[in-house]
Amino acid sequence: MTEQQKTAVPNASPTSAFDDHRLEMLMGRLLQTGVLLASITVLIGGVLFLIARANQPANYRTFSAESANLRQPSHLLPLLAAGDPTAIIQLGILLLIATPVARVLFGVIGFAIERDRLYTAVSVAVLTILIISLFR
Repeated sequence: MTEQQKTAVPNASPTSAFDDHRLEMLMGRLLQTGVLLASITVLIGGVLFLIARANQPANYRTFSAESANLRQPSHLLPLLAAGDPTAIIQLGILLLIATPVARVLFGVIGFAIERDRLYTAVSVAVLTILIISLFR
């Protein structure tokens, strides 16, 4: 019998397996996965952008803003379906922005499962501030 088996509580609830260490590990993996996914998406979009504009000379004298369609996520979907490289880059940036928001949302759920009212309340407040700031 191992040490863990000797010290295990036989009537432990299913939520007791969800402790602080496991919550921290899952949140860390969420952040790593989000940043990696966003980076890969931006890299793919950047490579496609360079391939599509390989024969066009760069004009550094005038600034030309990207299309207004890239500013609204709802307008982004048709551009993504068409394979627009700038839309793919924009999707990667949106994924990067969504990563910490998802981490806070995951924190709210995790702390609620642990029945930690203080951290749940603080996480809900932070999530509310993040969501309000994204839509202002």
